Amino acid sequence: MTSDNAHDNASVSASVMEWLLETESLEDFLQSLAEAALTLSHAEGTGVTIEREHRPLTVASAGPPAPKLDERQYGQDDGPCLQAARTGEEVIVRDMLSETRWGDYPAYAAACGIRSSVSLPIAARTHTVGALNLYGGPAHAFDDADLSALRSLAAQATGAIALAQRIADAEAFADQMQTAMRSRGVIDQAMGVVMGQRGCTADEAFAILRSASQHRNIKLRDLCTELITNLTGRRPDDPGLRPRP
Repeated sequence: MTSDNAHDNASVSASVMEWLLETESLEDFLQSLAEAALTLSHAEGTGVTIEREHRPLTVASAGPPAPKLDERQYGQDDGPCLQAARTGEEVIVRDMLSETRWGDYPAYAAACGIRSSVSLPIAARTHTVGALNLYGGPAHAFDDADLSALRSLAAQATGAIALAQRIADAEAFADQMQTAMRSRGVIDQAMGVVMGQRGCTADEAFAILRSASQHRNIKLRDLCTELITNLTGRRPDDPGLRPRP
């Protein structure tokens, strides 16, 4: 890598850090990346594709060609952007008119005025994959392009998506823990009722409740909720719960 390239990459990284601090959402951050890719590459359009559970979506784009070209590939479930996302490898199309891959997509792209493209993988080999897509008007538009800065943008997008996913997973885990804690509280209340009625131990009360839930084929928490509701007249998650006199 030349000193100029290293300087360009450092400049890109500094700009990315500024965007990350200034933007309020992942979508805004990826939009900044798409616009930066457009400026760096002199492409006709750029787009960021994200695919999760085999459902691709253009989450950010700059320039008019990107959305319709992306959607064409999604419609036929094949194309350079999906190939890059799914394989984790760069896909370069030098001339759509001589391209034999991806069915009728190359002809469609050429009819839209796009003869060349580059797709750089994002978050390869994770459960949320994607690609940074660049669309050029003339054939061989990217033959002499320095892709190092664009690869840096794709790498930054990978980091941002991974961070967002970790945050989402942490929030989902917290929600699951809160649900589990609420369920545990309801079960504990029901066990107390059974212990008072039967004069049994906590283990025996739990066994009685579990047997009843299996016999009625309902979840243990639902059974305990029903028991407390019938006894008090209110659901156990009601903050105003009070025993009947």
